[in-house]
Amino acid sequence: MQETKQVVTELLECAKLKPGDICVIGCSTSEVTGNNPGTNSTPELAEEMFQVIYKELQAKGINIAAQCCEHLNRAIVLEASVAEKYGLEPVNVIPQPKAGGSFATATYKGLNNPVVVEKVRAHAGIDIGGVLIGMHLKETAVPVPLKQRTIGEARIIAARTRPKFVGGGRAVYDESLM
Repeated sequence: MQETKQVVTELLECAKLKPGDICVIGCSTSEVTGNNPGTNSTPELAEEMFQVIYKELQAKGINIAAQCCEHLNRAIVLEASVAEKYGLEPVNVIPQPKAGGSFATATYKGLNNPVVVEKVRAHAGIDIGGVLIGMHLKETAVPVPLKQRTIGEARIIAARTRPKFVGGGRAVYDESLM
């Protein structure tokens, strides 16, 4: 679980997140164990990973949003209070290891008052195993290079977001927002 903690720590160091922001996590436990997506869902591993990620995010006041697998159209699990704060409409489904994925299932079980929503516009994210979290990031997503590039056998891609640049050659930008 040291790899998982390292990935989250590195993202939090560069993502410029504020308390109350959302970090989307997409995780294939099949990929982590060196298998093709959806072929070796591992609830126990997902639970361990959730605990590490959730603890690190909570320590900074960052909200977790877990992306379900394609069988639930990549819906998102998060706290009901976060859905309400961001005006997100809950849908009626409970993730399961083979329909939603083990990580989304662990998140649903681990949150105080979980709901599932169809989409979110997260401030940052971690893609563990190529599960395509980009659809759930705010514009404009910026890749975050990590020293820790894998968790188990799964490749890691992390991103943060920033405001869009508008204007032209004469525009001046706020460096703190970059």
